[in-house]
Amino acid sequence: MKTGKPETKPNNNGHTGKYLNMKTTTLIAYISFAIGIAGCSAGPEEKTTAVKSEAASRDSITVTTLKKELLSTQIQLPGELIAYQQVDLYAKVNSFVKKLYVDVGSQVKEGQVLATMEAPEIASQLSGAESRLQAMEAVYTASKAHYERLLETSKTPGTISPNDLDMALARQKSDYAQWQSAKAAYKEISDNRDYLTIRAPFSGVVSARNISPGAYAGPSGKGSELPLFTLQQQDRLRLSVSIPEAYVNYLSDKSTALFTVRSLPNQQFEATLNRRSGALDARLRAERVEMDVINKNKTLLPGMVAEMIIRLPAKDSVFTVPKTAVVSSPEKVFVIKVVDGQAQWTTVRRGRESDGRSEIHGSLSDGDTLVVFANEEIRDGSRIGHLRW
Repeated sequence: MKTGKPETKPNNNGHTGKYLNMKTTTLIAYISFAIGIAGCSAGPEEKTTAVKSEAASRDSITVTTLKKELLSTQIQLPGELIAYQQVDLYAKVNSFVKKLYVDVGSQVKEGQVLATMEAPEIASQLSGAESRLQAMEAVYTASKAHYERLLETSKTPGTISPNDLDMALARQKSDYAQWQSAKAAYKEISDNRDYLTIRAPFSGVVSARNISPGAYAGPSGKGSELPLFTLQQQDRLRLSVSIPEAYVNYLSDKSTALFTVRSLPNQQFEATLNRRSGALDARLRAERVEMDVINKNKTLLPGMVAEMIIRLPAKDSVFTVPKTAVVSSPEKVFVIKVVDGQAQWTTVRRGRESDGRSEIHGSLSDGDTLVVFANEEIRDGSRIGHLRW
């Protein structure tokens, strides 16, 4: 027989487990109720302060002080490489190609013979002109001797009449003029014969050849539609680019440019401004400028397209603001100036842009307060509350 408090054992229905779960649930509910009471005990003043702080943070406007600074910018434009000198060579007189001394790609020096031509009629014309020259020289020599004899005889009074002496002098002058005319005609034909030898006007590379031995050649448009040769100077190139009107005034004689070409994407070249056209193109509204590029190793070729980055150094200090401070509406471009706690829309004109900043011009003064993140929702004349710098 056992004595003492009877032992309690969980039955198959788990009554003891349910009892424990009920105690735990009651404890959690009590803690939650206590926390709720503590939260409700916060005073109304604390709630009001929190609401006001949140509203002030939401209504504050970020502003900046306007000031002048030097703004150096750069623009990216396509340019074209062209030969420093280029010429199409034609035959001066109607002739036939006798012999060629160069071909495409030939490097030639100034004065070097490129081709010789032949024109048999020029040789005949030259022989005829030479004969006429000799004949007129003989006539002049005879008339000159006749006048000198008459002049010597006239020194004896009554031997030669003054009229005969004047007639002899006039004849001498006429024959002299005819002789000089024959000289000019001979020289003209002789010069034409020299044109049968085609020479290089400057040192360069033959980039095109459109003739073969025996081919007929002549002046442009008279039997020869294409030039005999095209000669280019390639050891020095011109980099040509059109600068938009908005950037023309920022160019200087020391403006430089970096550029690349598609065939050499990993190599960068530099050029300096050398020439300006001084006028705007009527179609593009841009000024054509040229930069010289030294090309001794022939790495660059005429006709290549260059991707250029042109540096535009600052000349004077200007007003600059963050790009977000300028609003472009359908009606106007403006910034929002804060005056006596009110928003004031101020019309401006944009200038250059660089590194997230814009150059602006308008009725502005140094030290003005401008809204950094401007938009049309901030109405003109509206009150602005808290300012954040």
